[in-house]
Amino acid sequence: MHEKISIIGAGSWGTALAIHLASNFRHISLWVYEKELCEAMTDSRENVWFLPRHPLPENIHPTSSLQTAGQSSLILLVVPTHVIRQTLTQLKPFIPKDCLIISASKGIENDTLFTSHQIIQDVLGANVSTATISGPTFAKEVAEGVPSALLASAANLETARQVQELFTTDKMKVFANDDLVGVEIGGALKNVIAIATGISDGLGLGFNTRAALITRGLVEISRIGTKLGAKPETFYGLTGLGDLVLTCTGDLSRNRQLGVQLGQGKSLQEITENMKMVAEGVLTVKSAYSLIKKFNVQASIMEETYRVLHENKSPAQALEDLMKVEISTEFAGIKGLE
Repeated sequence: MHEKISIIGAGSWGTALAIHLASNFRHISLWVYEKELCEAMTDSRENVWFLPRHPLPENIHPTSSLQTAGQSSLILLVVPTHVIRQTLTQLKPFIPKDCLIISASKGIENDTLFTSHQIIQDVLGANVSTATISGPTFAKEVAEGVPSALLASAANLETARQVQELFTTDKMKVFANDDLVGVEIGGALKNVIAIATGISDGLGLGFNTRAALITRGLVEISRIGTKLGAKPETFYGLTGLGDLVLTCTGDLSRNRQLGVQLGQGKSLQEITENMKMVAEGVLTVKSAYSLIKKFNVQASIMEETYRVLHENKSPAQALEDLMKVEISTEFAGIKGLE
C-alpha cells in the first residue's frame, strides 16, 4: 500500500477517485473548494452535494486548505480545466520539487489552447513530472466499484506505468500509454461530440443519426488530434472510441444531458443556471472551434455545435446545414490514415 496522495477537487469525479484509491493509499487528502461542503463531508462522511450516498472511507481526509493538500509527492488534479491555472498558481508554493502531478481533467484552455499537462508545465515549469488519467468512466459507477478501465498516459512509459500501478485495483483495469497529447485531446473533444449527440436525441432523431454523429465525430477528433502530433491509433482506444461511446450514450453524462435539453428547445443559459457541476464541453467547444480554424480542419459537427452553443443557432438549422456539407473520403485529413 502506498503512503499518501492529495486530490485537488471534490466534485463527483474527484470524490469517486478518492473512494477508488482508498484501498491503495494509507492517507488521502481531499481538497474541497467549498468550505461549507468540506465541513459537511467531514461530519457526514459523504459528499452530499456532488456524490451522495457513497460513504467516504476513514482514510479520506477532506480539507479546505491548499497548503495542507499541496504537501505531497503525489497530486491528483481534478478541477475543471478553466480553473487549473488559477488553482495551481495558488498551490505552487506548497508543492515539493519531486512531485508528480496527475491530471484527471478533460478540457482545453480557451486562450492558450493548452491541454491540462501543458497548463501544468506552463505554471510549474517544463521540468515538472506530469501524467494524465482518462477513459470511459462515470464517477458514480467508479465509486460503486463497477468493473471499469482507465488509461494512464505520460510522455514516457516509465511514468505512465507508475500511474498505472497506483490506480489499478481488482475493479479497475489500467492501461499505459505515452501519447499524452492524444489522450488529452480525445478526452476533451469527446465532450463536444456528446453535446451534439444529445442535441440529436433531444430533437427526437433516431439511432441512425446517433451512430453517424459518434462515428464521424471520432474522425473529427482524430483530424484535430493528429494535427497536434497525436498518434491516430490513440483515438481508437479507451480515450477516444471508448470515452466517446460512453459519453454520447450514457444518461449519466452531463454533456449529453445538456445537449438533450438544447435539442428540446431550452437555452444554454437556462440549462447551465440549473447545473451544479460543470459540463466541460460548453467551454471546450470554443477551443475546438479555434483549433479547427487554426489548422483548417474539416470538423462540421463541432462547428455546428459551437454555433448552437455560442451563436444561438437553432439545433434544427444546424442539423440541416450539417447534411449539406460536402463529403470526401472517409478518413481524409487524418495523418497516418489518409
